[in-house]
Amino acid sequence: MAAAATSSSLHNRAVPTTPRSVSVVPANEATCEDLQTIFGTRGSASRCQCQRYKLRRRESFGSFPVEERAHRLRDQTECGHPQSEATSGLVAYLDGEPAGWCAVEPRTRYEGLLRNNRVPWTGRAEDKADDSVWAVTCLFTRPGFRKQGVSRALARAAVDFARERGACALEAYPITTTDVIAEELHVGTPGVFARAGLSEVARPTLRRVVMRIDF
Repeated sequence: MAAAATSSSLHNRAVPTTPRSVSVVPANEATCEDLQTIFGTRGSASRCQCQRYKLRRRESFGSFPVEERAHRLRDQTECGHPQSEATSGLVAYLDGEPAGWCAVEPRTRYEGLLRNNRVPWTGRAEDKADDSVWAVTCLFTRPGFRKQGVSRALARAAVDFARERGACALEAYPITTTDVIAEELHVGTPGVFARAGLSEVARPTLRRVVMRIDF
């Protein structure tokens, strides 16, 4: 009887697992195939191709097909060209599998952010032409790879990425509430950026926070 009890307790005990490894590289060092694997073939990420803040004046998602948006993303990141000096975006791998994407580059490159998004500017005296301030506008983890540290690794890497390329500051615009649909979480959460060293500097709406780290 005693042996049976011991066997049962061992059977029910949690078995330790080996922590999974997250690595992050500049997007130009990732393949275009890996980048598209992260965005997938269904859902808002595959349709957007991280072009929400890249739309030019008088453009809309309905004015050009998703294939063109994907082509623009390839041009912006120069994915598959590790020798380039591209400064647009990061790609995360979880145990070698493409797992996450972070849009990070000078704030001035996000035309939509400058033109018609009030979140970064409300209540602040910011120079919209200051290209020494960088911004994270998207922090996306592929379905099936979430809650395993991918977003945290990308946020930390974004800080180093911006600093090493001469930024004077890095900003992010996360959403504050957990009562959101999945598509809204592309901006990240305050906790993820706080762990990367960013601090709240403004709260322009009930749901959005401006977070920043100065170098």
